[in-house]
Amino acid sequence: MKRVAHKKPARKTWLVAVRKKLVAAAKTAQKNAYCPYSRYPVGAAVLMESGRTYTGCNVENASFGLACCAERTAIFNAVSHGEKKIRALALVAKSAKPCGACRQVIIEFACKDAEMIFVDWQPLEKKEKITYTKAARLLPKPFNPSEAGL
Repeated sequence: MKRVAHKKPARKTWLVAVRKKLVAAAKTAQKNAYCPYSRYPVGAAVLMESGRTYTGCNVENASFGLACCAERTAIFNAVSHGEKKIRALALVAKSAKPCGACRQVIIEFACKDAEMIFVDWQPLEKKEKITYTKAARLLPKPFNPSEAGL
């Protein structure tokens, strides 16, 4: 009888599965968005170094400065569970682009090669456009406390 060696799943296969899982989690989180003022629901999901996934949605407030973006909600959710390193993040919105505050927070917690997945998603039309990039490309000159002498 011929012996068959079992192969480990290729990195590309693993990456495709992770991307699908994160995007699906972000789409689910988007449904929970509290956005009565902008009517612009956003969902996010972060895969942390531990392998766990955390989600978040945007939460608005009548005092606009008190609102929180989906990306930060997901990251703060992960941090509140003891997680500190992002391996990948998926963001889902009509036009998925993180704001400057979210970019800074992402950089603070991102692993060196953390993958960012931005999904322009229009659920009623079932259209999506996906963009992939690395966290380091989000903010060319992030605030660095050690450089500021803090």
